[in-house]
Amino acid sequence: MKTIAVQAELRPGTGKKAVKAIRKEGKIPGVIYGGQQNIHFATTFKELKDLIYTGDFLLASVKVDGQEYRCIVKDVQFHPVREDIVHIDFLELVDGKAVKLEVPVRFKGVAEGVKLGGKLQQNLRRVKIKVKPENLVDALWADISHLGLGQSVRVRDLEVPDGVEMLSAASIPIATIEIPRALRSATSKKEAEEAPAEAAATEE
Repeated sequence: MKTIAVQAELRPGTGKKAVKAIRKEGKIPGVIYGGQQNIHFATTFKELKDLIYTGDFLLASVKVDGQEYRCIVKDVQFHPVREDIVHIDFLELVDGKAVKLEVPVRFKGVAEGVKLGGKLQQNLRRVKIKVKPENLVDALWADISHLGLGQSVRVRDLEVPDGVEMLSAASIPIATIEIPRALRSATSKKEAEEAPAEAAATEE
């Protein structure tokens, strides 16, 4: 599993005044929790950008004044106007202690419906799981090769490894093979043309 290294420094204060001073310096305040104690730190956008602006699930090795913490991102707060990162929360991973998180959904194969002209429409990009650090996965996979036009793959169809507990509802559709309007129109026209022929054959 890919890990992004984040360099940070301890911040002396945690109040609004201290946080404001950190942001004025162009730095981003954050906290690491879930371990023996909460670690309040400051870092930079450069250190966080590869971790935040991605669709992948990544681990973070946060180094604060020489001490390393193995973490996952739990929350990122953005400025409501500029969309700058204004705060980040990390959850420290502790062996044997299960955590709740979201991982991306990935697909295997090419759907039969796509081969016939359909379009794969993904409805759910991440699912919620509960897992211990030693059983972490960076994605869950679903085989869609058997899907025909109009058919869906659901959470229940995902390949879930041992040690991973699914928290998302089993019936939620992850992706559907949509039938394009042109293909639907062509099918309807064909059915309409075949109907009189079938009726005539029945009368004979």
